[in-house]
Amino acid sequence: MARLPIDKLTPLEAQAEHAALGEEIAGHDQRYYADDAPSISDADYDALRRRYEALETAFPHLKSAESLTQKVGAAPSAKFGKIRHAVPMLSLANAFSSDDVADFVARIRRFLDWPVDTALFFTAEPKIDGLSCSLRYEKGVLVHAATRGDGFEGEDVTANVRTIAGIPHHLPAGAPDVAEVRGEIYLSHADFAAINARQAEAGEKVFANPRNAAAGSLRQLDARITAARPLKFFAYAWGEMSAMPALTQSGMVAAFRIWGFPTNDRMALCDGAAALLAHYQAIEAERASLGYDIDGVVYKVDDLALQARLGFVARSPRWAIAHKFAAEKAMTVLEGIDIQVGRTGAHTPVAKLKPVTVGGVVVSNATLHNQDEIAKKDIRIGDTVVVQRAGDVIPQVVEVVLDKRPAGAEPYNFPHVCRCELKTPLVREETAAGEEGAVARCTGEFACPYQRIEHLRHFVSRRAFDIEGLGEKQIEIFFNCPVETLRIREPADIFTLEARNKASSVQKIENFEGFGAISVANLFAAINARRVIALERFIYALGVRHVGETTAKVLARAYGSWDAFRDACGRIAVGDGDAVAEMDALDQIGEAVVTALGRFFAEPHNASMVARLAAEVRVVDAEKPKADTAVAGKTVVFTGSLEKMTRDEAKARAESLGAKVAGSVSKKTDIVVAGPGAGSKLDKARDLGVAVLTEDEWLTLIGG
Repeated sequence: MARLPIDKLTPLEAQAEHAALGEEIAGHDQRYYADDAPSISDADYDALRRRYEALETAFPHLKSAESLTQKVGAAPSAKFGKIRHAVPMLSLANAFSSDDVADFVARIRRFLDWPVDTALFFTAEPKIDGLSCSLRYEKGVLVHAATRGDGFEGEDVTANVRTIAGIPHHLPAGAPDVAEVRGEIYLSHADFAAINARQAEAGEKVFANPRNAAAGSLRQLDARITAARPLKFFAYAWGEMSAMPALTQSGMVAAFRIWGFPTNDRMALCDGAAALLAHYQAIEAERASLGYDIDGVVYKVDDLALQARLGFVARSPRWAIAHKFAAEKAMTVLEGIDIQVGRTGAHTPVAKLKPVTVGGVVVSNATLHNQDEIAKKDIRIGDTVVVQRAGDVIPQVVEVVLDKRPAGAEPYNFPHVCRCELKTPLVREETAAGEEGAVARCTGEFACPYQRIEHLRHFVSRRAFDIEGLGEKQIEIFFNCPVETLRIREPADIFTLEARNKASSVQKIENFEGFGAISVANLFAAINARRVIALERFIYALGVRHVGETTAKVLARAYGSWDAFRDACGRIAVGDGDAVAEMDALDQIGEAVVTALGRFFAEPHNASMVARLAAEVRVVDAEKPKADTAVAGKTVVFTGSLEKMTRDEAKARAESLGAKVAGSVSKKTDIVVAGPGAGSKLDKARDLGVAVLTEDEWLTLIGG
């Protein structure tokens, strides 16, 4: 189904498309980050995000914490120790055109209220296609190194990093007592070719591209293997610093160079969008001769004080953006179409391609999105298709080469029933506008084995319960276990497995193929190690539709404890208007989340399933917000125009002081900050007797 221009959509149509896109992005995030099996290209994924964000821009009421544009990285591998980043390592938003870059600069000027005729400097540097790494020095000594991981916790690769020639083990006198230097580990084209030649000569697997080779070389349990591979490093960022050696981005990079770190000599200081684009074009022209892979140019506001004012959104800093290069294309043959069944029953078609090399990577799969996309492009098995790749993941099908279509090729008929043995009918949910939705979904819910398995896989995934040794393969084994008393069919079964195994008189897990006494003991130890879990991870692990990681964090902060959150959801499930209004008033929580939680807990099967799970684990209360400020714990609503700071700055400042920022006024609201032009929210605050402050009064209250 072709998408209408956004300015032609009604609010109901926009809401329906926004929900469908969120579902699709969530599925791709799961396959890319958790399953390590992406089914879509960078370019196609970014296009989905751009459409999603454009909908939220045009229809602000859609913007909420369940937005799936707020993901960061991938969870750290279980085979390495884990290191918690003192300062999160966030990802960057993307730009794809000169207009995107101009918009980026304009947004920053608006946020800062920065005059157009006043210089605003940015750094511009090549975006290295490698592996992000954080190096921590204490008293000038390298104490540990970690990959980005999920942005908050990474893999401990200290021993391997010590083997990289360009990374100093000691910093010179004058460096801060604590200094975290961050950058990219990569391989040059020449070194990549030499490594692959050695791999081929030894009869071992060759790497698809330099980035994969660099990641594989760094993630070695034996540091001697890493040492044998000539990894390189560029420093360009930092985490915790006990003292700042400079006041600008460019100054910090210059300090790294003085300390002995390699830095990229193609970084430039640019004033405004035109200068940024000129440098981008210059780097793009040099791309083939650099000797290492880059996939774009990164722009950052140079002044660190301005960076601090701009702050962050959930997924990325406001003060930086990555301007990506155009995608690469190739032709190949579509040999088949597979259907993948997701956790929520969504049936996603995947193109099976005759393997083809695109930009140095061999690809054999591509997403086809949904049946409307197949029909729109009239894609048929046997067709020659143009595929496009951006980055190092699976490509998208751009178009069909009709003059190469084989005789007898038939239009593809999308299935009407689920691929499971139940053959449950597929439905396409009706949108709010009364039209048929794009996603075909199995109606079997937990009766459908594909959905039950996917729910369990989600539950044990690294961003949820993160149970080492209980991955996709093991979940499938236990789900289909021939010994009925040892099956895992719901989350609580995981935590009763050890007791059931001890009591089994039929067969023990130790006797299963692929298992043994040691592996089973390790599995039970890993399960028991996850009997204590943070509230936000517990909420996310439940797999409620529309409740992603960011939403789970917002809910955990708002309700504080599992008992309070469960009670709120239970009241919503029975139609308690106050409970609905309380959750809906949370900043960035929308109607879709409230409705989804109400439906989930209204289903007796779900409620009993969660109760059995909660009896097996201990859910740790959310970290308490700041309590030593004048507004800590207060619920604040901003309305009208603010004259001394932007709305985004005001909200960010309030949250940093421990306040909760809500989007609507209710009897739970403590303070309404009203500027010129305040309307219905101000009227409601007065009706409810809520304290109303001017902007100046608010600034006085929080200390300026």
